[in-house]
Amino acid sequence: MTTATAAPAAHTRRTRTRRRTRTACAAAFLLAVTALPASTAAAASDTTHVDGRLPSGATYMMDVPAHWNGTVLLFSHGYASGPANPAQNAPDDATKALLLRGGYALVGSSYATTGWAVTDAVPDQLATLSAFTERFGAASRTIAWGRSYGGLVTTAIAERSPDRIDGSLSLCGLVHGGVANWNNTLDPVFALKTLLAPGSDVPLVDIADQAAADDAADALTSVVDSAQTTAEGRARIALAAALHNIPVWNQPTQPRPAATDWDAQQANQYEAVKGLLRIAAFNRRQESEARAGGNMSWNTGVDYARMLGESSVRKEVTELYRKAGLSLRADLAALNRAPRIGADPEAVAWMSRTSSFTGELTKPQLSVHTVGDALVPVQTESALKRAVTAAGSAPLLRQAYTDNAGHCTFSPAEQLSALHALEDRLTTGKWTGTDPGSLNSRAAKADPTTPTRYVPYRPTPYPRPYDLAHPGDRR
Repeated sequence: MTTATAAPAAHTRRTRTRRRTRTACAAAFLLAVTALPASTAAAASDTTHVDGRLPSGATYMMDVPAHWNGTVLLFSHGYASGPANPAQNAPDDATKALLLRGGYALVGSSYATTGWAVTDAVPDQLATLSAFTERFGAASRTIAWGRSYGGLVTTAIAERSPDRIDGSLSLCGLVHGGVANWNNTLDPVFALKTLLAPGSDVPLVDIADQAAADDAADALTSVVDSAQTTAEGRARIALAAALHNIPVWNQPTQPRPAATDWDAQQANQYEAVKGLLRIAAFNRRQESEARAGGNMSWNTGVDYARMLGESSVRKEVTELYRKAGLSLRADLAALNRAPRIGADPEAVAWMSRTSSFTGELTKPQLSVHTVGDALVPVQTESALKRAVTAAGSAPLLRQAYTDNAGHCTFSPAEQLSALHALEDRLTTGKWTGTDPGSLNSRAAKADPTTPTRYVPYRPTPYPRPYDLAHPGDRR
């Protein structure tokens, strides 16, 4: 294997507060939703590996097999909390090895900063493409792909720089955009504080720093842990989970509960709610607020009774309230009466400008999601479809679903199947073989050693959509 390394450039990185050590459960959740470590997969002896650094300070990595098939895959990684910020060019080692064996060139950058880094990620990814072309020549086909937050980056590239790619593939992506993401992240913690700790001074927005985020997460987690010991508390936790569409089976290590086993369903959601509190609801919110210059989310005018009515898990909530002898109507009324949170218009404008979508596709996109994702619920796909349909780009979008729990828990076979389906669309000009049976068949051929779980699925509506194709969303 030949290796080339570009000369390092001096650059300044933001100093970030280290988070305190969390419980094993939180650590496992964090590993599931943040960026993966740098690949340790050994490239084939005839693969050229290149590490480099961009003028922005971002690092990049490239792997090009000797039998390159002419296609370059630009991989956008997920949210990285820092301080470590390695470049990545594939979602996992097993998938990387299969792709190199298939002749694909793999490239990707670290992004110049960690966190909600879309303003760095998009230009750094495009600069990495330019560096690849400079060294290896023009590709016959370029596909942007990414997982989790990298799905947001990929979709931003697809909308803003379609001339640089031929198509895009989002896996478990934040395809609903930034404003929608932070609005709906606010809803469950608002419900928890209102119903379980109404006298608490825990800040839900305008969080001063990472230490304050840690304190807020600890305080509300303690409240949730105490509530979990009573039937009334469990019902209210389930209600909060329902407002975020947290599925009742959301980690592969959990037993899959029976359709009417409400207690087992809620126990699974309880773990996911704690994960949300420990990571996204406070620490990641604070980092994003710092970038946006203020609070970029609101719940003024939100009807929580209506939101529950459209939730994928409303039946479970109803049954748990009945079992606890609580009035669901009274709690929903309490939520709707509670003082609301308003947003900073300038922060909303920043998040909208940098991280929300027009729905205007000019190149094909395939978006794939697990049905049991607690962090980025499958309903985000409904938000994407809403935007793309309003923009008149629906024929360019296809969506597919795998029957598994967890965030980004795709097998190598499932990921290669999606890639091949997108490639067929680029070759033929028509979408074919994107139904579950065809995708499973493709997956089994691509890698018969790992699971194939594509299923027919239609997600419920996203509870709080926001996109630039609907002028009424803006406020």
